[in-house]
Amino acid sequence: MMKFAIRLLALAIYAMALAAVPLITTAYASGDEKPTPPASDTKKEKKKDKSSSIEDSRFLAGYREAYATVYDRNDYASAIEQLKALGHDDNAAVANLIGYSYRKLGDYKVSQIWYERALKADPNHVKTWQYYGLWQVEQGNRDQAQYHLSRIAALAGTNSEEYRSLAAALEQPPGTGLVY
Repeated sequence: MMKFAIRLLALAIYAMALAAVPLITTAYASGDEKPTPPASDTKKEKKKDKSSSIEDSRFLAGYREAYATVYDRNDYASAIEQLKALGHDDNAAVANLIGYSYRKLGDYKVSQIWYERALKADPNHVKTWQYYGLWQVEQGNRDQAQYHLSRIAALAGTNSEEYRSLAAALEQPPGTGLVY
């Protein structure tokens, strides 16, 4: 019976990983990148009981739905509600996507709070450094955006999509409207 339970748990983890694959997207240098879903910690997964696995699958399904609301439907207000309802505001990917949604709605002050919350949760979250860097460019804080670019270079390299996107935004003359 124990072997069966272990196999079932392994199959559930594998299925969750496969379900997350559509969320991993190719980024575009124009800044229209989509954050990847939160990664699961396989060591923690092995220790969790069956109810935790159900909660994780609910979280991933909810995140995927909110993600689609942002990037497929451009319904940022609804996405914010969906993301907050997940109850994982301390997850960098969730906080970053909430910040992105507020930024797209034009609420820069609240957006900044969420970007900072994402970086507090994970100081190495490259997508947040990129999106917060684009926020800095939009606010005219080019020196600060340059700092964000250097953080991305240190974390992901200068060939990463996140680096190229923010670098392209910084190459635009000040006052140029960004399209992403």
